[in-house]
Amino acid sequence: MPLAQTKQGPLHYETLDHTVAWRTPGLPVLFHHGIGSSSALWRGWTPALVDRHRLTSFDMRGCGRSHIPGPEFKWSLDLMVEDLFAVADAAGHERFHLVGESIGGTVALAAAIARPDRIATLTVSNGAHLGATLGRVHVWRKQLDEGGEKGWSRDFMPDRFHPGGVDPERWAWFEEQQAKWPRDSILNALGVLVGADLTPRLGEIKSSVLLLHPDGSPFIPVPVMAELHRLLPGSRLQIFAHARHGLPFSHARECSTVFRSFLDSCETG
Repeated sequence: MPLAQTKQGPLHYETLDHTVAWRTPGLPVLFHHGIGSSSALWRGWTPALVDRHRLTSFDMRGCGRSHIPGPEFKWSLDLMVEDLFAVADAAGHERFHLVGESIGGTVALAAAIARPDRIATLTVSNGAHLGATLGRVHVWRKQLDEGGEKGWSRDFMPDRFHPGGVDPERWAWFEEQQAKWPRDSILNALGVLVGADLTPRLGEIKSSVLLLHPDGSPFIPVPVMAELHRLLPGSRLQIFAHARHGLPFSHARECSTVFRSFLDSCETG
């Protein structure tokens, strides 16, 4: 089981390398998921990318097979950025394309600011540069108090997907995976996200940027993403219809197709 070792505990990651032998491979892609998800979120993106890129995803700290901190652990955005680069180093990715969704998108923005030399391109899906505008997150603590992680996950699902937005089997799988997140990890990671504001430093991002966003996220309204688009001159913005906060899962084929086109255009100049 590949592990990226950090001072605060190990992080589990997976790298898939099925690049075809007859083409020059592109730079690797590193994926960072959000609260309630896991490295498995990105598997629907594999078919569009795997012929040309090594693909690395990991369970962020606090979930899955990675280090699960206790309630007194000091979470921070800087630590999450360190975790991201620890995984990149362990996977052997010196320079790479970075994709983040939800809080992973915020971490990805911060990583592109911290180490612009490492980030070839940056893609943010249903994420934001600031957390103060997040809607409805104040109810999470109450949901966890009343229904535990399973109740929280059940109540979260309509925010993830429209009715019928994914088939019942995929809905049930996602709800089950989400419920495995520990309460402390949910609330402490959320606290980092709500306190984030990267606005003053967005001008330090030098890489090409792709922004993928649902038209119906209950947490990040479209105008917030439009403002991020405005603050990142030259960035590309794609809004997906009939989508909520589970965009990279419900619309994996559509998102990965747009992403592959973006990578091809960037790598060929």
